[in-house]
Amino acid sequence: MYGDQETVRKILTELGDTWAVVGLSNNRDRAAYGVASVLQRFGKRVVPVHPKAETVHGEQGYPSLAAVPFEVDVVDVFVNSELAGDVADQAVAAGADAVWFQLGVVDEAAYERTRAAGLAMVMNRCPAIEIPQLP
Repeated sequence: MYGDQETVRKILTELGDTWAVVGLSNNRDRAAYGVASVLQRFGKRVVPVHPKAETVHGEQGYPSLAAVPFEVDVVDVFVNSELAGDVADQAVAAGADAVWFQLGVVDEAAYERTRAAGLAMVMNRCPAIEIPQLP
């Protein structure tokens, strides 16, 4: 497990409410779509980041993290593990406070790099599972 319960709580309650969700599109069959909806229900602003740059859940999408014209607090990553490290590096470059790799997304080197850069990080967990369990 990458990311202790204290880090999970800190990301979900203290590090900010603007979440860039990398891999979020209007495909309702993808996990990102449902997770983004849960995050919104818990008061998070969800910013879709996907090559299609679609508007999802009422929020304007962007083709990359670098294209988002405002600061994001947390970068939630829904891409294959092989691509996730690059996204984590982009999150560091964008000035995010935290990175969250979804269930099944694992890159130990990216985890170490991201934490070494001072960001909070959780890997192989889902915020839509974790946030309802917070007191």
